Amino acid sequence: MKSFVWDRSYHTGLETVDVQHHRFVHLINRVGASLSEAPDGDAMVQTTFAELADYAQFHFSDEEELMLKARLDLRHVERHCENHRRFAEQLAGMWSSRKSLADPAEVLHGFMAGWLGYHILAEDQSMARQLARIEAGESPAKAYEFEETARDNVAAALVAALDGLYQALSQHITALGAANLDLERTVLERTAQLTNTNEALVQANARLERISLIDGLLGIANRRMFDRTLEKEWRRAAREKKPLALLMIDVDHFKTYNDTYGHQAGDLCLQTIAKRCASAVNRAADLAARYGGEELAVILPNTELEGAERLARNILSQVAQLRLPHRSSRVADHLTVSIGVAAMVPREDVGAGDLITAADRALYAAKTGGRNRVSA
Repeated sequence: MKSFVWDRSYHTGLETVDVQHHRFVHLINRVGASLSEAPDGDAMVQTTFAELADYAQFHFSDEEELMLKARLDLRHVERHCENHRRFAEQLAGMWSSRKSLADPAEVLHGFMAGWLGYHILAEDQSMARQLARIEAGESPAKAYEFEETARDNVAAALVAALDGLYQALSQHITALGAANLDLERTVLERTAQLTNTNEALVQANARLERISLIDGLLGIANRRMFDRTLEKEWRRAAREKKPLALLMIDVDHFKTYNDTYGHQAGDLCLQTIAKRCASAVNRAADLAARYGGEELAVILPNTELEGAERLARNILSQVAQLRLPHRSSRVADHLTVSIGVAAMVPREDVGAGDLITAADRALYAAKTGGRNRVSA
């Protein structure tokens, strides 16, 4: 297996991005080498791939945040983010079916190296050039349009990178086709494996159940998961006579943000804020969820009002530090949130709905009090 060799042709000129790309290349080569050298079930192989997958998500999030902050043209941002998402899906699919591949090390390494080379040359270097033009005073739209007309300048390099990508994908598809034929014959010949098949179905249903509790856009718990968790934690708090706190978070003037920048930008904005809220929640029992629309919620078991307010102020500060432009806001020149905080020790005469009502009232007070603040 030939290693992916990093050289200056892959530089973007953005120091942080280049350092991350170099690390990405190192992890890709490590995954390929571990698959070649160790049995497929080896724990080191699994650990190495998990490290790569986690780093890819970190790098993609970092790049997407950079593009949002720099106000890159949304046509580029959307295409760039879509390429990130598609890579993650394709890689996960190949990894889950690697046992059916004739040479998983060659196929997976070829795919990853080919994709990253293509992505740097076609998207990341273009992003860097657009950022330079914007910093020099050019509008994001003009910087994007200039790049589109100049695409032929990198055509030769793109063809070479794409060739490796398509070769890997072709090998993958061929191997999967053969594996599917073998699987059909196996199913016909081995009806005794019905028990294993049923177990796989149970596991698949469990995975679907977990997926059904995640918001598809924001990647955090959805309203169904919020309602289920709040009731469970309310009952636990009642048994243990411990406080339960709730934060209700609303993006200030989000409708005007959508009207000004478009719904795709609004989605990216909500995703960024959701990531910050989730990262601010440290304990395993805490839950960040999408409550509805642009409103988020955080459930904090065994938390007094003072501790909940402290976390709310931290989230408020982290969102402000993003400095996401919002020129149509009546609060600030960047995106802000308002947060309502409530905490209760459950009693016989109150329920979980009363905690939601209290947090909603606090949120209303924060919004009527000028927004971009925490109220309890």
